[in-house]
Amino acid sequence: MHESVVQAEVMMSFLVSEELSFRIPVELRYETCDPYAVRLTFHLPGDAPVTWAFGRELLIDGVGRPCGDGDVRIAPTDTEGFGDVTIRLQVGVDQALFRCGTAPLLAFLDRTDRLVPLGQERALADFDAHLDEALDRILAEEQSAG
Repeated sequence: MHESVVQAEVMMSFLVSEELSFRIPVELRYETCDPYAVRLTFHLPGDAPVTWAFGRELLIDGVGRPCGDGDVRIAPTDTEGFGDVTIRLQVGVDQALFRCGTAPLLAFLDRTDRLVPLGQERALADFDAHLDEALDRILAEEQSAG
């Protein structure tokens, strides 16, 4: 059977303030049923896991240069490339900052690229069907809530 999921667990530093940070496990996940997105599940101590989904291309670009202008911003910590990467997640005025080594992110992204090469996401035969199902489900949920 053809692999349809790429997963990895990496340790990231959760930067609470200039003086305080702690290491947490973060699960990285990529699925062919949603070929444009990656999911990061943060396992914060004493809290339920929190999952963020955002564009795979944003993560790829963020490893090499600062990018993102909304709720997710990703940037390398140095201009040479192979240091660390920061990931800033924001909801309203609340934000969380994480720092991770570049190497595990590149290894994960390389595996996603072997599964679905960047730019070939549309070639997945069932992607349109999954998108239609997801849109129908979202519209139904909005109608029942509203």
